Amino acid sequence: MTPQISSSMPITDPAFLDRCKATLDRDGALSLPGFLTREAVEKVTRDGLAKIGEAYFCVNHHNVYVTPKNAELPADHALNRQVISSKGLIADDQIDENSPLKQLYRDADFQAFIRHVVGEREIHPYGDPMSSVNLHFAKTGQELGWHFDNSSFAITLLFQKPEGGGKFEYVRDLRDADAGEMNFEGVQQLLDGKIKPEVLEIEPGTLVLFRGRNSLHRVTPTEGETTRVLAVLAYNTKPGMSLSENSMRTFYGRVA
Repeated sequence: MTPQISSSMPITDPAFLDRCKATLDRDGALSLPGFLTREAVEKVTRDGLAKIGEAYFCVNHHNVYVTPKNAELPADHALNRQVISSKGLIADDQIDENSPLKQLYRDADFQAFIRHVVGEREIHPYGDPMSSVNLHFAKTGQELGWHFDNSSFAITLLFQKPEGGGKFEYVRDLRDADAGEMNFEGVQQLLDGKIKPEVLEIEPGTLVLFRGRNSLHRVTPTEGETTRVLAVLAYNTKPGMSLSENSMRTFYGRVA
């Protein structure tokens, strides 16, 4: 059994794997509270906060599609309406090799679990030294603005919950990116508060798999003095893939 994973999570059991896959396929989100042991949660939190001074903090203004503005469209069009994302981040090359996060990321049983649940034949680490395992910090007032993901699935683990805020909100299947249907009207209704999002309650130690390519989502601003600490584990379906230099500068403030 992988030592970072709670004994209550039978990730090698075919029936458990099938139940997890069915939930993700049906709901677009899979939340597994208590996935990590308490010891792993405490160590990653402690080690991460000890390095928060090394984190790259930034504020980004973007639309929900994370694309440039379109000067030919009105300022209130969904492609031109701006939201804010603000966070701190430490990259893979800043995280100790013996961290429970790195051990989990490389674990063969965990990788097999992820492959089965997300329905991919292969998953691979990033080709660059920064993008595979990241820790995100959200201090008071920091947030992740509404956006769609480019990737087909995302893997997150919460390590420290703030006193208030920091809630994961989403609207399922608000667009169909593969069909080229961006649903500008639906996005504008959401930004105007006319659509009520779902809220995914997440406690420390929870693993979340989420399909964010077509489901709009955000994390609300952190409230209180306790920093929200979240890990993102990123795999690719092809080997050797790396972030572009522009993306590295945006996310990490530097190039590998």
